[in-house]
Amino acid sequence: MASNYKLTYNVDMVFCIDATGSMDSIIDMVKQNALNFYTDVTEAMAAKRKIIDTLRIKVIAFKDYIADGENAMLNTPFYVLPAEAGEFCDSVNSVTAEGGGDDPEDGLEALGYAIRSQWNPEGKKRRQIIVVWSDAPTHELGYAAGSPYYPARMAADFDELTRWWGGRQLKSEYIDNDAKRLILFTPVAEWWTMIVNTWNNVYHIPADEGEGLREQVYEQMIETITNTI
Repeated sequence: MASNYKLTYNVDMVFCIDATGSMDSIIDMVKQNALNFYTDVTEAMAAKRKIIDTLRIKVIAFKDYIADGENAMLNTPFYVLPAEAGEFCDSVNSVTAEGGGDDPEDGLEALGYAIRSQWNPEGKKRRQIIVVWSDAPTHELGYAAGSPYYPARMAADFDELTRWWGGRQLKSEYIDNDAKRLILFTPVAEWWTMIVNTWNNVYHIPADEGEGLREQVYEQMIETITNTI
């Protein structure tokens, strides 16, 4: 006889989106599906006999501090879905794909912002998920530190960012080691590969550099996210 028992979760998600010119397709995909996101995730979870008690989502849209200055990083608060779906959609719709300067962007700084999010500490079953979409390599952390718009409290280097993320035997002061998940839709490039090889709880879906992630469809995003919960 099948059990009716279902696991319940509090889920936080941070979408880190490369908002430079070649990424218009993935940004349009997120925009088009923003209103349906809560329903699609909860239905996919229910099929796995898992229930989401609380789903919160925020957006970090990143570019390049040197090329884009004060417009290099959009960092929204968390929105509770479905109650604040309208505010979430407004934030997503404010993102435009432009700028970026040279090929590498400031993706590691976006990760730094994401890791230090105000995560929901409630509930026995939690997931704290960061999803990164980029078709570009990322600058070394601190590459743009000379910009007047560069964040003052950013990790000094990749080693410090790694400590922020934590590890199997290294507890992070910012994110729950058991709850955290990092999903990368990124090229096979130096710093993304370093993260894949050295950080725990990382899922990597390789993307072609400079192709705007046209091969990454919405259904694959939903499947990947729900498989990590």
